[in-house]
Amino acid sequence: MNPVLAFVVVMLVWTISDFVAKKTKSLLSSLFVASLIFLVGFMTGVFPEDLLPSSSLLGLAGVVVGFIIVHLGTMISLDDFKKQWKTLLIGIATVVGIGVLLLAAGLIFGGGARVDEYGDLISVGRDYAIAGIGALSGGTISVLIVQEAALGVGLTTVAAFPVLIAALQGLFGFPLTSLILRKEASRLKAEYRAGRLAVPEAVAEGKTSEGLLPAPFRTTAGTLFCVGVVVLLSIGINNLTNGTLNTFVVALIFGIVLRTTGVFKASVLTGIDSFGLMMLAIMIMVFGPLATLKPADLANLAVPLLIAFAFGLVGIAAFSAVTGKLLGYTVPMSLAIGLTSLYGFPGTMILSQEAAKGAGETPEEVAAIEGEILPKMIVAGFATVTITSVIVTSIIAAGIGR
Repeated sequence: MNPVLAFVVVMLVWTISDFVAKKTKSLLSSLFVASLIFLVGFMTGVFPEDLLPSSSLLGLAGVVVGFIIVHLGTMISLDDFKKQWKTLLIGIATVVGIGVLLLAAGLIFGGGARVDEYGDLISVGRDYAIAGIGALSGGTISVLIVQEAALGVGLTTVAAFPVLIAALQGLFGFPLTSLILRKEASRLKAEYRAGRLAVPEAVAEGKTSEGLLPAPFRTTAGTLFCVGVVVLLSIGINNLTNGTLNTFVVALIFGIVLRTTGVFKASVLTGIDSFGLMMLAIMIMVFGPLATLKPADLANLAVPLLIAFAFGLVGIAAFSAVTGKLLGYTVPMSLAIGLTSLYGFPGTMILSQEAAKGAGETPEEVAAIEGEILPKMIVAGFATVTITSVIVTSIIAAGIGR
């Protein structure tokens, strides 16, 4: 597809989605609306399969996602990060809940390994359950782990299953999280007006510190150079530890430390000329899997998909709500944390900001609401998708076909 035409089409889709989100005060999130448009467009053939790659936004996103992660780290103070141990526990409990419910579904709808008359393995309920756990609770890495295990024993349909889940789970996660965060944001607005919620320190002080970077490195190019070096260091640590220390987790920690030490200013990328385009690019990453989705794929695996989502959502709701309640979080906030397992970053950031803007009526209210929701959602996304899911999936994937 013509690159300029592809870029224009993608921008039109996002313009429509953003307009709908603002008109409905985030009742319909921009991510949900865009997901529906892309899903219908790809499945009907209106959008060609190469739309997103041709726009060059996917390529850009692959480069800048680490930059945005560092930026997120500079949005969270060290004190905020320390406070998120409860969020981490809720995230872990959510992944466990997904696992427990889907394994139960596997036992109900099909047990151990079977072979056909030719001696080939036949995929059964437990195989789909294990594949669903990895996909529902994690991102690309978890899906790849499941695919490798399934293809290793010749179960191609099981290998395709997590890809379908990954393509569709945002359609469940985005609207549910948006509704729940709207309720939490309304509660926080009342807390702010009652004087029980403060504006984040950086906003309350007005003009924030420019950080310790020399003036030449505070330009657009200079800032991107410095943040890029941090991303390269994160990639290096990831490679040295064979992925034990994930690139994005390391980048987030670097961002927090560099803000805390004053090297980077708070929200380091805010104000640079390219930040808006970088944000648009990483949001397009969410829709990539929809391009290869075919009606026949959905028809062939419709029942396992419905079972996986039904049991998975029950596991998310039950385990996140109970754990959050025990730790002193509200039920809506706990549920929103649990639902991050369905999409992770950048959905965690976008939905938090939309909820705050939808509820807040002044810049101060928006900042106060976002300051409460955003750190929890960012840490939750890493707790579920990036850390816990990869560990759990690595352990249970070996059970496929056995």
